[in-house]
Amino acid sequence: MPGADIQVLSVISWLLILTILQLSLWPYLKKAIGDLAFPVAFPASILLFTFISWYCGLARVPIYIALAPFILLFLFALYRREYLCTGLKNEWKWEFLFLVCFLFMLNVRFVNPSISFAEKFMDHGFIASVMRDPVVPPLDPWFSGGYMNVYYYLGYWAIGALGVVSGAPSDIVFNLALPTVFALSAVTMYALGHLLLERFRWLPLATFLIVNPSFLYEALRGTPVGSLFWNSTRTIPNAINEFPLFSLLWGDVHPHLIGMFNQVFFIFLLVFSLKRWGNLSGQGRWCIVVLSSLSLGAMPLINTWDILLYAPFMVLIGVLVWHLTTHQGDTHDPGGNGMSGGSAGLSLQIRSSLACMAAAIRECIALLTKSPGKIADTGWGFLFIVPPLSVLLWAPFYFQLSTQGIQGIGIVRSPTGLPEFLLVHGIFLLIFIAYLWRDIVKRPWLVLIVIPFALAGYISAAVALVPLIYLVARWRPDPVEILAIAGLVIIIFCEFFYLKDSMGDVYYRMNTVFKFYFAAWLLLGASGFAMLGMMLARWFPPRINLHRTRVILTLLLAIGFIILPLAVPVTMFDGPRSLDGLAYVNASHPGDAAAVVWLRSLPGNLSLVEAENGDYTYYSRISSFTGIPTVIGWPFHEFMWRGDTSGWYGSRMNDVRSMYENPNETVALMKKYNASLLYVGESERSRYHVNVDSADIVPVYDQDGVKIFTPRS
Repeated sequence: MPGADIQVLSVISWLLILTILQLSLWPYLKKAIGDLAFPVAFPASILLFTFISWYCGLARVPIYIALAPFILLFLFALYRREYLCTGLKNEWKWEFLFLVCFLFMLNVRFVNPSISFAEKFMDHGFIASVMRDPVVPPLDPWFSGGYMNVYYYLGYWAIGALGVVSGAPSDIVFNLALPTVFALSAVTMYALGHLLLERFRWLPLATFLIVNPSFLYEALRGTPVGSLFWNSTRTIPNAINEFPLFSLLWGDVHPHLIGMFNQVFFIFLLVFSLKRWGNLSGQGRWCIVVLSSLSLGAMPLINTWDILLYAPFMVLIGVLVWHLTTHQGDTHDPGGNGMSGGSAGLSLQIRSSLACMAAAIRECIALLTKSPGKIADTGWGFLFIVPPLSVLLWAPFYFQLSTQGIQGIGIVRSPTGLPEFLLVHGIFLLIFIAYLWRDIVKRPWLVLIVIPFALAGYISAAVALVPLIYLVARWRPDPVEILAIAGLVIIIFCEFFYLKDSMGDVYYRMNTVFKFYFAAWLLLGASGFAMLGMMLARWFPPRINLHRTRVILTLLLAIGFIILPLAVPVTMFDGPRSLDGLAYVNASHPGDAAAVVWLRSLPGNLSLVEAENGDYTYYSRISSFTGIPTVIGWPFHEFMWRGDTSGWYGSRMNDVRSMYENPNETVALMKKYNASLLYVGESERSRYHVNVDSADIVPVYDQDGVKIFTPRS
């Protein structure tokens, strides 16, 4: 397993790659979108590298080629003297924030690195598979002969591709992934704060750092420290209500968490378009269109649930961008400083918009047929170009996709109880009510609208409807309020509907609440803390300039933030402090540790046989640790992704047992699955009556209680 020197070099090479990617893109974004180009270059460069490397995998060419465009852009910008200190000194805060957040989460992973519980085995297995053989679609390490096109795998591809070009081993890359996701998300959220607020722009960063009220409730009732986070994310019965801080500390490199940086990036792009589309140059508009298409198009590939929320949200913003662009003389800044309204104003705007819509559509159709390059120069450009381009950019993924997917939509039979609902969303609802208090006092009768929902038993939905009704009633194209509306609509939707999957009758809401609530948290957090910033700005007028004091306090807070995980470690699993996620295996399973090192050294396309014993166990660990496909890994996960139309569910597990227990069938069954290796370790001996000595196989590895066989040639 990698030593301390390899770990340090891996971190350095990883950060070097991220820096080159970001700096290579920044000068060109600066010309297009101006003052926020530096932070935008962080997520944009990762998405663009992922896009190019993914097509390299599709074309079966080395993914190192994906670095070439960035190196050329970097060298050309260097030649044009784009990286002078005078130009970089104003951008230090973004780089500082990125490094502080990266190092904080790196230390969290350092004290808790083990790939040993929850879905970490799956996450590492997918990353290791990508790194071992970076082709599209990637090989499924838990279903030999199958591919990851049954699952949304692009997040794993992005991490694995960065691992390949940085030279870091997969068990260290696993622990570099979440520091990167957190740092990217934080920088982008801070940039979003610059769009939403004049002061207190750092407040939206609290979205990633706060706990929900359930955590505080559990602490007050004396819940053991080790169970506080877990219990606070299982507040709603038979569902999961994760929030970013829990997910980051829990450490699963899972699609919903990998996609967090892309969600925040897309939210930023929507708000940027809403506020600045009318003032952008043609180059700037095309830049935003391409970045938005790249981000929106990546959502189904990173975490498909996200696209179900952000696609309709994008349409809403696209319509608003058109409306503001074509009616700039009739509206004020969408930041909300001069726009007043109410239901009458909203009705008037809608009628005015509908009256112009037919003419605008005719104009866009004419441009499509005559001058398609000028569409971005119109108010409709954002709405008309982004959706089709987002599909076109990632089209091969959709042709390869082969999964069960969502099986329909159902009605929630047992809505969330009000106490549980408030224990999850109470902080944001409280901020919204405080922000809207004057409107509520002015028009209290609007609250009567929620009574039918409460009487029907949907009390939690009725409570969430209160701020939603007042936000809609005072309608204005304020990005802060629009984000709040979007977040409220999501959590209200989850009270009435769920998306059907393979989780059964008891956990029928689990995935809907899990995936949608996470997205809602980002929207509610960004808007809620922006509202809090607006209220604080009213309560505390600007004081004298204390720049030096602020810098010193920022440095002290940053240092404390970085060393906090080392001083008060949040330990999920006993093991050594390391960035090697498999370091614990050296002590707990030394035979497996040595065998994994040997297996990783083998070249070529391999497949192996090892013991399976359900999901969330140490079994199927060799395929997870190496990325070499096995006959069957976690059966229920594969069932959720693939279904069982061919009857593989029982046959694969039975065949694995037969390979170990019936020597006359061993070789024939290995050939059936193109398996060239049969692994016999402690787990196989405890699971099966291993009897392979008389099979027509020969040992190629024998060390520390582990034997690996291959069919006799």
